[in-house]
Amino acid sequence: MPENTTRPEVLQPEHLLYLDGLQNSGVTNMLGAIPYLEKAYPELDQKTAKEVLIYWIKTYAERHPKN
Repeated sequence: MPENTTRPEVLQPEHLLYLDGLQNSGVTNMLGAIPYLEKAYPELDQKTAKEVLIYWIKTYAERHPKN
């Protein structure tokens, strides 16, 4: 895991899967994913959705290694 990457307490595995799917869909640039997270997971406010997105970005390469 990259340095200075703290896993948000609210993070659930489905959040990461949702963001993977959102990226694959091409619906939005991932820097604009916060409103999508908030809509899909109403328990996330803007601040926590941003924390989840930042974690997803920082850990993407580790979770999706190139073969």
